[in-house]
Amino acid sequence: MTNPISGLPPGAIPGEGRTSGPREWGFVETLRGAMDQAEQLQAAAETKVAGLLQGNGMDVHSAMIAVEKADLSFQLMMQVRNKIVAAYQEIARMQF
Repeated sequence: MTNPISGLPPGAIPGEGRTSGPREWGFVETLRGAMDQAEQLQAAAETKVAGLLQGNGMDVHSAMIAVEKADLSFQLMMQVRNKIVAAYQEIARMQF
């Protein structure tokens, strides 16, 4: 899975590219970190399921737990996306 936020042009994120001074932890970095974590959980689930199917002594329970963790993480990311889209649409409807 590719990270759509990493495809932003240089300078699109305020403070990006700074090498000196303390780095501020903003919304984009938080979102990017959450997406990376969801991607890691998905990869771990795929690894455990593959090990189970290959007969490498993988426990069925741990494979199912990993799959459920990945599913819950994906559902959470989808809800966050839905909230962001709804907020954007509400802002777009505002008249200035």
